[in-house]
Amino acid sequence: MTGTTDFHQRVIGDAAAAVRGLTVALGERLGLYRALAEHGPLTPADLAARTGITARYAEEWLHAQLSAQYVERHPSAGTYTLPAAHAPVLADPAAVTYAAGFFTALKALYATEDLLVDAYRTGDGVGWAEHDAALDTGMGSFFEPTYQHKLIPDWLPALHGVTDKLKAGGTVADVGCGVGHTTLLIARAFPEATVHGFDYSEEAIAIARQLAEEAGLSDRVVFDTASADDYPGSGYDLVTFFNCLHDMGDPVAAAQHVHKSLDADGTWMLVESNVSPQDVEAGTPAAQMFMSLSAVMCLPVAVAQRGPHALGNHSGEKAFGAIAEEAGFTRWRRATETPVNAVYEVRP
Repeated sequence: MTGTTDFHQRVIGDAAAAVRGLTVALGERLGLYRALAEHGPLTPADLAARTGITARYAEEWLHAQLSAQYVERHPSAGTYTLPAAHAPVLADPAAVTYAAGFFTALKALYATEDLLVDAYRTGDGVGWAEHDAALDTGMGSFFEPTYQHKLIPDWLPALHGVTDKLKAGGTVADVGCGVGHTTLLIARAFPEATVHGFDYSEEAIAIARQLAEEAGLSDRVVFDTASADDYPGSGYDLVTFFNCLHDMGDPVAAAQHVHKSLDADGTWMLVESNVSPQDVEAGTPAAQMFMSLSAVMCLPVAVAQRGPHALGNHSGEKAFGAIAEEAGFTRWRRATETPVNAVYEVRP
């Protein structure tokens, strides 16, 4: 146990991090980290000139980053540098470690505070559609680097026979696809496959269609608004759920629909948080993030659907396996994992 003074300082540190998150979002949206990575060392005036902001704001933003040791200052030259080790986290969206994009979702999360106060008191939920569209893009940005680096080379090959089916022209339903990052990755990697993306957020589907157009894949990928328990089609070789089953009010109904929509030899790839109820006190950065997200986003979204379940994102493998079994699936396997995600192969 820590003393009051130590705990007080820790909470002040958490408060600092909470406010700093907004400065990270600004750095991402304004291209400040990228400018430092590509052109640093830079003075505040240099950074301002390269990014189209004013020098006074550039200076204040740099001071905030310096206080967090995100950047380094060279006093004699009056310049600032983004350390090479920090660039893949803050400035390179293609890096597997990229995390800055997550902070752009904060405005959507913080804006629901009043709704959450009411939800906590009444037991009602806060639906996904009640959030600003920044939640779609920010959360998509957070998960995209992992998907970009793991989905095609590691996760899909870990499933028995799936890549061979997709190469031969298999059919895929990416359910809860959000803005479509995973859907487009699969379509790009398997040009013979037929790929559908479904999500109940009309805003997310609109963004997904735009991304498909920009990627030149709109002729091979179809995005439609549909929920997990009524998306169209049958005989799919692969149905994918990426970090979304725990957000559903009736995950059993969703799993039953997957079972019905799959080919007899099809595969349900379920990707979920690699945390469990036992991790509540683990204190790892990933566990801390997931527990907080569950309290302000995942659980309220599930409750808003008024189903029989409200899992939370750390319900764990045992709970997910029980849902699959209740839905009629007979084969369950943890195919692979990362520190953040567990990938399950579920078959009829």
